[in-house]
Amino acid sequence: MTTADRILDSAQALVQVRGYNGFSYADISAQLSITKPSIHHHFPTKAALAEALIARYRERFAAARKEVDDETAGARQRLVNYAGLYAETFADGGRICLCGVFAVDAESLPVAVRRATDGFFADQRQWVAGVLAEAGVPATRTGAAAEAYLAALEGALLLARAHGQPDGTDGHDWDVVRSVAATLVDALLRSTP
Repeated sequence: MTTADRILDSAQALVQVRGYNGFSYADISAQLSITKPSIHHHFPTKAALAEALIARYRERFAAARKEVDDETAGARQRLVNYAGLYAETFADGGRICLCGVFAVDAESLPVAVRRATDGFFADQRQWVAGVLAEAGVPATRTGAAAEAYLAALEGALLLARAHGQPDGTDGHDWDVVRSVAATLVDALLRSTP
């Protein structure tokens, strides 16, 4: 693993737990036992680091969505399995969606980081809207329904965090995301004419 990859991994874990404004290069330096100038060599600014994090996250999420598409039959199950991506994020130490964290911090983010965050959500909206359309949701409703679904997933992560960190035994918090997703998918698809 390269130093840049190690920096990205450390920064992502910090952002997903503390937020963009809750970490610094000093935190990464201490965690990885490298100097701050080493971090600046790879990522000259915190904004550059954030943009690299989002680019990597988008790529990984795209690959995960493709896996859901390739391995899951039926629109309903694809949407539920997609929600599993969010549940798995939380199961990894109580983390929440990287871009959800950036969205919370949007007012304090550099413009380029806000744009990158919006790009991530545009990808998700497009995919969810497409799956909803395949399920028969009218084209006039797929955009709003996709927004509602994504908002529910992001909100479910916050609810899971409010319940406490996952302890790996009962899986209750991890199931909050899947439960919210399944409930909303059923409601969205039931209201389809």
